[in-house]
Amino acid sequence: MRFDSTNFDDEVINSSLPVMVDFYADWCGPCKMMAPVVDEMAEKYSGKIKIGQVNVDDNPDLASRYNVMSIPTFLFLREGKVVDTAIGGIPKAALEDHLKKLL
Repeated sequence: MRFDSTNFDDEVINSSLPVMVDFYADWCGPCKMMAPVVDEMAEKYSGKIKIGQVNVDDNPDLASRYNVMSIPTFLFLREGKVVDTAIGGIPKAALEDHLKKLL
C-alpha cells in the first residue's frame, strides 16, 4: 500500500489497526533490498497490521513531519502514535520482531 500526503491521516493516523510505515526512495539501494521483505510482511500480517510505504521524494512533508533523516526508516504506530522505529536495511527477523511488538 502506498501512503502519501492525501491519504496519510486516514490510512495511518486514524487506522484501527497498528501500522508500519516504510519511508523509502526509488534510488535507495537499502530500500530496494528491503522491498521484498516489506512485501512479505505485508502479506503475512494482512488484517492484523497495516503496512505501507511513503516515497520521501514525493512526500517531503511527511518525511519532515516524522524527522526522517535516513532511509529506509520504518515507523511503527499504534492509535496514531509512533511506538517504535527502525532505521536502515535490517534483517527480516529484526523487522518481524518490531512487527510482533505491535500486536
